[in-house]
Amino acid sequence: MKEILNKCEEKMGKSVQALLNEYATIRAGRANPGVLDKISVEYYGVPSPVNQVAAISVPDARTLLITPWDKSTLRDIERAILTSDIGLNPQNDGSVIRLQFPPLNEERRRELGKTIYKYAEEAKVAVRSIRRDGIEKLKESKKAGDLTEDDLKIAEKKMQDLTDKFCKEIDTEAAAKEKEIMEL
Repeated sequence: MKEILNKCEEKMGKSVQALLNEYATIRAGRANPGVLDKISVEYYGVPSPVNQVAAISVPDARTLLITPWDKSTLRDIERAILTSDIGLNPQNDGSVIRLQFPPLNEERRRELGKTIYKYAEEAKVAVRSIRRDGIEKLKESKKAGDLTEDDLKIAEKKMQDLTDKFCKEIDTEAAAKEKEIMEL
């Protein structure tokens, strides 16, 4: 019983972590190297994340500075950023790439708010799915004779408590990210 609960708790924690990673890629009007996490660059024939082919720094609140370790990849990095969906125009000066983050307008903020809650809902669905799978395993344990009816009820209650805890954490993270985006 405890083993099943621990595995479910671990999986639910991973769902929350995946949500936080997703939130890191949302452009919130201030420079965040996380927006480049999903961008890959062809580097000697191998698709590589930008942070593995260049140093990324944040010189000020609205600028990212990308300094490639190999200057020949400058054009490839620029092209990868242009073809991505992050909505930023790279400025290439021959040795570094600058990404300027414009302030968000009201319409874009509302759009991002919807995206934030869409991701949160997907994370909650994942958590609930883990709960369902865990409860099925608990019921299988009862059928196998490893659990009594009372133990099953207690375990189901603990599983629901875990689910509630992680759903609350997801809501908290979503509200915090929305607050960050709505700030001027």
